[in-house]
Amino acid sequence: MKILLLSQWYPPEPMKLLSDMTESAVAMGHEVTVLTGFPNWPTGAIYPGFRQRLVQREIVNGVHIIRIPLYPDHSRNPFKRTANFLSFALSASILGPFVAPRADIMHVIHPPITVGLAAWILSRIRGIPFTLEVQDMWPENLKSTGMLRNQPALRLIGTVARWVYSKAAFVRVISPGFRLNLLGKGVPDEKIRVISNWVDTEDYRPAAQSPEILDRFRMRGRFNVLYAGTIGLAQGLEVVLDAASRIEASSPDTQFLLAGDGVEYDRLRTEAIARKLKNVRFLGRLPGGMMPSLYACADVLMLHLRADPLFAITVPHKVLTYLAAGKPVLAGGEGDVASLVTASRSGLACSPGNPEALASAVMALRSMPPEERAAMGRNGRRLACQSYRRGDLVGELLEEIEAVAIADRCQRELLC
Repeated sequence: MKILLLSQWYPPEPMKLLSDMTESAVAMGHEVTVLTGFPNWPTGAIYPGFRQRLVQREIVNGVHIIRIPLYPDHSRNPFKRTANFLSFALSASILGPFVAPRADIMHVIHPPITVGLAAWILSRIRGIPFTLEVQDMWPENLKSTGMLRNQPALRLIGTVARWVYSKAAFVRVISPGFRLNLLGKGVPDEKIRVISNWVDTEDYRPAAQSPEILDRFRMRGRFNVLYAGTIGLAQGLEVVLDAASRIEASSPDTQFLLAGDGVEYDRLRTEAIARKLKNVRFLGRLPGGMMPSLYACADVLMLHLRADPLFAITVPHKVLTYLAAGKPVLAGGEGDVASLVTASRSGLACSPGNPEALASAVMALRSMPPEERAAMGRNGRRLACQSYRRGDLVGELLEEIEAVAIADRCQRELLC
């Protein structure tokens, strides 16, 4: 099967889920081409080593990658962000028919929903169906993060999203909560596929601590609570600063480490410096290949999402990598992600946006016997290997995509 993947973002941007998918598909004998932009997320600046041009082609681990220009931005300015989204959709619509090879089917990654407009144009020109993958709910996410509050604009985006859903052969969602959301928007149940995100359990696994990393990030001899991922509006990580100030005096060897980048990075780092917090460290954006070793040096792996109904129905990919790493997880969140962690006995959950609750959960983990924390890590690792393995879930998704391609080919042959 020849698959065209349409996504505004792709590695080296932090989108390992997508390279997991494409490289697994190639290993299973499929031909995969990715149509994407020049890497700029999450900083909004084109990555070193890349220069925008009309078309750039490369092959990485057997995957053909075609990069086309876009307006790079990841700021809090809604006009610039809109230009970022629309520019890629425009490039894909105009250049895609000329640069992308023939394919049996196109798989499209949302967000942003604007890729759906380009997908429809490409599918019409090439005469192939497209399937849609929903990793975030729009317009709910835009409203929840405060990126967009204009009600007419939110309604317009909602209308566009429903139109894109109607044109897709099927819509993959990553959680049961997302499925209920789409059902409420009138998407037929038979068109929705619930397939969880996955984790590479060979890449993320329990490992020995690296003396180099312990020394580089001043983790040796401390109780380290690590957050790794996007530092943006959805994460609400200002709560970490407030929690850190509460435990600084009583537990000076406990520290929070924030690894990643995003629109909130500079503001939070500046605030931590202004407040003279010595137990919060900002590590910046690190290579993805370093994450398993960094996880191994932490005592607790933390995630946090703002208190919002949307975030109660999602399970961020990072929590799956945390589970696979075999470390106790501290989930600042409600709903699906909190239930996943507590039901599996792989860590603790606390109410989001509550610094006192976060500080108490950290201290509860700090005071546990090491063997109790180790048992949490083993429980998480077991769950990741049983329910979220990369090969199993990518295989399930590819079966669904291939079924659409086969049905489309059969229909065409009958018509001919």
